[in-house]
Amino acid sequence: MGKVVTQKQIAASVVQTLQHNGYMALFAGGCVRDELLGREPKDYDIATEAYPEEVEALFPKTVPIGKAFGVIAVIEQGETIEVATFREEVGTLDGRHPETIMFSAAKEDALRRDFTINGMFFDPIKKQLHDYVHGQRDLKKKRVTAIGDPEERFREDHLRMLRAIRFVHTLQFDLDPATENAIKKMAPLIQKISAERIEVELTRTLTESARPGTALKHLQELGLLEYVLPEILPMVGQEQPPQFHPEGDVFEHTCLMLDLMNEHQEPGSFSPRELAYSVLLHDVGKPPTASIGPGADGVPRIRFDGHASVGAKMAEKILIRLKFPNVEKKSITTAIAGHMRFMDVQNMKASTLRKMIGAETFELEMALHRLDCLGSHRALEHYTFVRDYQKKMAHEPMLPEPFINGKDLVDLGICEGKRIGRILKEAYDGQMENRFTSKEEVLKWVQSELTD
Repeated sequence: MGKVVTQKQIAASVVQTLQHNGYMALFAGGCVRDELLGREPKDYDIATEAYPEEVEALFPKTVPIGKAFGVIAVIEQGETIEVATFREEVGTLDGRHPETIMFSAAKEDALRRDFTINGMFFDPIKKQLHDYVHGQRDLKKKRVTAIGDPEERFREDHLRMLRAIRFVHTLQFDLDPATENAIKKMAPLIQKISAERIEVELTRTLTESARPGTALKHLQELGLLEYVLPEILPMVGQEQPPQFHPEGDVFEHTCLMLDLMNEHQEPGSFSPRELAYSVLLHDVGKPPTASIGPGADGVPRIRFDGHASVGAKMAEKILIRLKFPNVEKKSITTAIAGHMRFMDVQNMKASTLRKMIGAETFELEMALHRLDCLGSHRALEHYTFVRDYQKKMAHEPMLPEPFINGKDLVDLGICEGKRIGRILKEAYDGQMENRFTSKEEVLKWVQSELTD
């Protein structure tokens, strides 16, 4: 077998080719930051003084992914390396893209970038760092600082305000005070950014932060949350019964659950994004359903009757707005709609419990339930009961093949659709509850039903 070549080595060879042809070329941005932090970069980007046409002429396989902005993708050994011409940007068309660009030199290119920690260059051939923006200083201080005037940086690209929060919480850094003040002042501008772009930043913050709940609080404190997810704000200050939620209001509970996601991970048939949004939105229906009513002991308390179903409908609207794919949207809303069922698992009929466990979304629902408990009263008896039941049933299918089908009923002379559906359901429930152990027993029961 040949030696495996890393993306870093391929990117360095692209830099070397550019330099050998007389062009300044350097690693740029996030990969430089991550290397200096001792983290594995997700990808390697290159900045160069070569113009796009000159880059295209030097490499046999390229794609003009953003030629108008000077960006060419170089394809080498199956890896895609983005090569961008040094540039300056002037004005903004839509709060996201520059009005005009001008090709320039390395220093000018660094000055138009977002944060100092992302504005450094590194020469992998000469092993030299090029830092025109004091990025190394801010890395040592663990601080996210806008390059130059923060208001100007956020005016050029409003999405940078969300990116600042993401970097603070994924890197576990502090936010520079001037940069923070600019975000507070300019937060309403985030409304001009498309829902798709907001979703990407929000998702990365929720799934990559060490403490996603703390990041959510930060979004609320800086005034961004009310424009990004206005449905969450009513959760702030929404009181809950202290006997079930000693941790505090609905927002505090949700943030605590988000923070616990990384501490209490379980493998499951769901994505980190599905779990994060299930947690984030599972109690969004509580504020609109809050009322005072009798508890189990007859004493009046705060109640949230129907909040799970109301929350699922609200979550669906939010996920549609954020352009979630239908499959994920369905999984998340199903988990939210059913998250209160676990309080009844120990009293469920076997057929009901087996259908619940056999559902495609069950592991997501279990993960949500576990975090819900850990983020409040910390009692896990329902969770433990279900896991024990799964072990007990480990040697037989949770949802076995039904003994009978619709054709069997038609052969018996039953033709009315609703009646067929009812009988099939009752027969399958009886099968899972071991009241029927064979097809013959089910058909005998059906025939007895017909004669009644």
